[in-house]
Amino acid sequence: MSLPEPLSHDVTGAASIFAALADSTRLALVNRLSTEGPLSITRLTSGSEMSRQAITKHLHVLADAHLVRDRRAGREHLWELDPNQLQTARRSLERISRQWDLALGRLKSFVEE
Repeated sequence: MSLPEPLSHDVTGAASIFAALADSTRLALVNRLSTEGPLSITRLTSGSEMSRQAITKHLHVLADAHLVRDRRAGREHLWELDPNQLQTARRSLERISRQWDLALGRLKSFVEE
């Protein structure tokens, strides 16, 4: 039986992305930004029971994982998604999926022998 190939930089680099997305509040923020586009803190906190400070902390975790970035628009800061990091996560999941498909294929061959 062969050993799995070593983790690539994409997979290990995606760890911070998956850690940031593991929180339901952060995942909801990413979902909102993906559907509504760039939003201010005021818009992101509207309809939420969380404070602006709490939302800001979550946005900074996402920013540290390079999933979102902010830019100044007049007096406001607008938060938007960084699609490059989401592509990194997608590639990592595809690679893991291929590895699982190969492992399951080997298991099927072994069981059928």
